[in-house]
Order: sequence, then structure tokens, then C-alpha cells
Amino acid sequence: MSEENNDKRTVRSTLNRKFGVSEQTDRRNPRRDDDNRGERKSFGDRPSFRGNRDDRKPFGDRPRRDGDRPFFRGDRDDRRDRREDGERSFGDRPFDRERRPRRFGDRPFGNRSERRGHFGDDRRPRREFSQAGAPIYRQRPEEQQTEAVEEVLDEAALEARVAQVEANEDAVSNPPWFKKLLALTTEKGREREGRFLGEGVHVVEELVSHHRELVSSVYMVEGFNDEALIEKINEAEIKISILTEAQMKQLTSTVTTQGIIAVARIASSKPVYDSSRSVLTLVDAVQDPGNLGTLFRTSLGFGSNGMILGRGTVSPFNPKVVRGSSGTFLRVPFEFDVDLIDQINFLRSKGYTIIATDLHGKQSLREIPQHKLRKMAFLVGNEGAGTNPYFIELADETVKIPMSSDLESLNVAVAHGILSYEAAQIQDELK
Repeated sequence: MSEENNDKRTVRSTLNRKFGVSEQTDRRNPRRDDDNRGERKSFGDRPSFRGNRDDRKPFGDRPRRDGDRPFFRGDRDDRRDRREDGERSFGDRPFDRERRPRRFGDRPFGNRSERRGHFGDDRRPRREFSQAGAPIYRQRPEEQQTEAVEEVLDEAALEARVAQVEANEDAVSNPPWFKKLLALTTEKGREREGRFLGEGVHVVEELVSHHRELVSSVYMVEGFNDEALIEKINEAEIKISILTEAQMKQLTSTVTTQGIIAVARIASSKPVYDSSRSVLTLVDAVQDPGNLGTLFRTSLGFGSNGMILGRGTVSPFNPKVVRGSSGTFLRVPFEFDVDLIDQINFLRSKGYTIIATDLHGKQSLREIPQHKLRKMAFLVGNEGAGTNPYFIELADETVKIPMSSDLESLNVAVAHGILSYEAAQIQDELK
């Protein structure tokens, strides 16, 4: 019976105990009865060791003694403001900005002209706020104009332009001399007149500097301001004529013109085939003028001895070829409109090794015996169809360019650049 009563008391005490309060805590710190809880003092009402709260004085009302240090620095007599009763409270001192001691970075308030000579001053002229307009940080940045991609007219569009001008019988807007110039924009006109056009600043400068004997005249629009190029043309004693913007636009094959064009005679120098060392390029039906212009530049850059342009290849005097080579094509000896079968047999008789690029080739250029590389002629082909298979059979060696199997073939200009680089290294090693 006693054990049962003990269990009941334990259950009752457990139910009456509040959450978080253990039984041991209740024994150490006996809780007050609910009736006495209201007599507990609130937070902050306990007596302070400094004395009664009601007896304490407000902040700043303590009477100052003679030895006290003032709150603000400076002259103590000038800055101390006393009340009639001899006491001063915090914040009762009158504000005097001019007498306030300056610290690093302080700036005087008021007229901006007084700031002249202080550290960090902006010496630029100031405008009134009403005249300043929108703040700079709120202005939207101006959009930069991107250069338009150069648009080149094809041969059909150029021929249609020439036909339209020739049908116009107005001698004032289209005089006979201008019609002859316009005919040079087409292949038929260049063959008939025996002259070609060089468009752009770099092309004209190249022709005037290295092929003065071929340049007959230079045309430019009014306001062309390249003084250095104009002086060079005058020193070469080349005639300069002025064209209107509309006339210049009709003579160029690009939509955007550079305002200058040169007229030169069609001519070229043939490669020297009897030299003991030589690197030539045989071009089979490359029809893209940009690719042919790049072939010329690559040949000049790696010291090639010349190029032979087979039938079906675009004319080297095409305006885009001239522009693609930056006018340097005339510095590379070349022959054009050549029968490649006859040329291959001729070169073989002169001791050349004919080397064709082939995707199924088994060797690289360096694996060919060196005595065959003293005089070599590369054979590069059409962009889409590649080199004529019959020409590959006529070749002495076929090579491949080592590259990833993920790529089927390279651009003709890129492949020619790689072979020209390797050939130049091999020629240097043979010396």
C-alpha cells in the first residue's frame, strides 16, 4: 500500500512540474506560490550599488570642476558655453562651423570657389544644376557601330551594271572615258583593254611602290585625306583624277569603297625554271578569288619561286584576287591559263618532283627522300572537287597532311600554307 501511494505521489508531482524544471531544481530553489508571484520586481527595479535611481542626475548635469577636460578640443575659454547657473549640458554649445577645428578630408560648406587649393578638389568648371542636364551615371552609353561585312558583287552583277551604263546615252553623267573604266570591272573588259583595277589604300600603295611602270593613273574621290599616299603618288609622277562618290561606287566591286582606285597594265613575270633549287605551286581550277589571293600571299611569305595557274582558275587580275593579295600578287612570278598536263611534263624535264596532296596518301612531305625535294612543285586543286584524279596519277609523289580523323579535308589555302611552310624549312635544311 505504501508503494502504491509513493507511485501516485510521483505521478502527481511529475504532472504538476513545468517543462524544463527538474525535481532537483525544485528542491534547491523552491518556487513561490502563485499568490506571491505578482510581488516580484520587474527587470531594472533592483537597487543599484550607485544609489537610488531617483537621486541620480541626468547625463551631462554634473557640475564641472576647474580641472575637467572639455568635451570638444580647441580653446577651452572660447568653446565653453555656460548657463546662468554655471553649468553646461551636452549639446548646449552654439554651433560655429568656421571655428571648428578642421580634420583631414574636411571641406568647407558653401561656395565651391572657396575649395580651390584643397586636397581632392575638382578643378573642372562647374555648371549649375539646372544647366547640367541628366546626371552622367544615368545616361545610356552610346552604341558602337560595328563594321559592316564587306559585300562583293559577283561577275553577273558587274556585267549588268556595265550594260546599264553603256545603254545610257547621257554623255554628261557617263562620259566615254568613264565607260572604258567601268568596262575594267568585268573579265571581258580587262581582256579587251589589257588593264585592271586595284581598289583600296593598301593595293594602290603596293602598286605605286613596287610596280610604278604598270600604273597609268589613280582616281580618288574629293576629300580623300591620306596625305602620305597622295605624296607618294605625286613623287611617282602618276596622274590623279577626281571622281564623284557615285562614279567611284560604280567602279568598285565592293559596296563600301575606300575612295581610291588605280588603273594598271596587265603584266606578269614568269618563274625561273632552271634554278638548282625551287618551290612552285600548280593551281588546278581554284575558282574562289579570295582563295587565290591567299595563295599568292602565302607564296610570297614563304619564298616560293612562282605559281602556275591552270585553266579553269579565276583570273589573277580579278579585283577580289588583287584585293585578297593586298596587291602583292605581282611580286610572285606566275603564268596563267596554262595546260597543266603539258606543264607537268615540262617541269619533270627540268628536274622537278611533282607532289600532289591526297587524302589517301601514305606519307608526309618530310618522308620523301631529300634529293627529290631540291626542286618540287605542289599540286593543289579545286575547293569542292579537289585535284583532278588524272593529275594525281601524273604526280611523282602523293602526300597527306597529318591531322585529326574528325576532319575530312582542309581549305585549299590552308593546305597550301602548311605545305609551303614545311617546304621552306626543308629548303633551309638542305643548304
